[in-house]
Amino acid sequence: MTRVTRTRAGGSERTYVTEAETNHQQGMDLMAKTKERTDKRAGGKHPRGRAGERTDRNGVGPPGDLKHLVELYRRMVLARHFEKACQRSFRKGKIGGYLHLYTGQEAVAAGFLSAFRPGDRVITGYRDHAHALLLGCEPGAVMAELYGRRDGLVRGKGGSMHLFAVDRGLWGGYGIVGGHIPLGVGFAYALRYRGTDHICQLYLGDGAMQTGAFHEAANLAGLWGADGRCPVVFIVENNQYGMGTSVPRSTAMTDLAAKFGAYGIDHEKVDGMDLEAVLDCAERVTRQVRESGRPYAVEAMTYRLAPHGAADFGKYRTKEEVDSWRDRDPLVLLEHRLRESGAVDDAAVEEIASGAQDEVAAALEFADASEPPPIEDLYIDVYAGADEYLGKPPELMEEEGL
Repeated sequence: MTRVTRTRAGGSERTYVTEAETNHQQGMDLMAKTKERTDKRAGGKHPRGRAGERTDRNGVGPPGDLKHLVELYRRMVLARHFEKACQRSFRKGKIGGYLHLYTGQEAVAAGFLSAFRPGDRVITGYRDHAHALLLGCEPGAVMAELYGRRDGLVRGKGGSMHLFAVDRGLWGGYGIVGGHIPLGVGFAYALRYRGTDHICQLYLGDGAMQTGAFHEAANLAGLWGADGRCPVVFIVENNQYGMGTSVPRSTAMTDLAAKFGAYGIDHEKVDGMDLEAVLDCAERVTRQVRESGRPYAVEAMTYRLAPHGAADFGKYRTKEEVDSWRDRDPLVLLEHRLRESGAVDDAAVEEIASGAQDEVAAALEFADASEPPPIEDLYIDVYAGADEYLGKPPELMEEEGL
């Protein structure tokens, strides 16, 4: 946390607890209240359970419905097992480039994407595997993309950080921190300009908020949104660290949600480890943005239980800190909630975990069997329309008079 010592004109010094420190503590208090509520449900215990056709609501029922929660639990378990498999494959040298896992943050995307409707757009940063899976992309196609294979989502050209599935509403997957934020704001403006009631869900990390692109895009969103012309939901996944730098060490204003106020954008915080809290927030906020055309920002307080990336050894945080957050693993909390309500028992939990493992095993097999893209693919998806290279090298095109 940040304390500021200011020197007065007379030479005396005084230490102030800054607004940033107070606001950061308020965010922590929000999570503590949710933990207290969960403790009461669990009798003071957090059992470490085993953790892994679209409709207008992305294939799930109304928020709070137990069948809905079970289905989201199933999807979150699949995402967790998928990420574990990715880590193993990376270590085996099967995944090139870099790898960022979503482990611990699943409740954020699961909650907000449950409010996704066909025609909406979703854009995020490079921690994007779970978003693709939660939007209904085939695990095999996602894994094949990570393997750089032809049967991947973008024919092996994107890799881990650049997943696209436009037919599912996923417009990336971007590797440049903060670089996608102006694009998401532009998507939202275009959706309203065309007279639709669709919205853009724009996911960003806490680190992306320190970039110039964020401030420029937020300013435009506030300007256009004042007239109801920018239906974007900024979903800040505050996992407490930008790579290895904690939020209090990277910004003087640690209340990230409050930063949106400078641009006239309404905002709030939500406990991103509690799926039900996220669902309630997502349902209300997306409906408001859809109806008003005005932007809204949610800071989801969460934690990445995995390292930042495959080469991160996590020396910037203590084992005690990670363990304390692991006690609030969103899958563990949700599983206990479902057990407590009678929606699942040992057999159901085992069936869900086993099913996720089978799906991931099939995805790995599919990716292994997929062929690498041919060299000719270098010449496609470069230009559009009449300038398309048609998959042929320039010298061959000249021979054929193309």
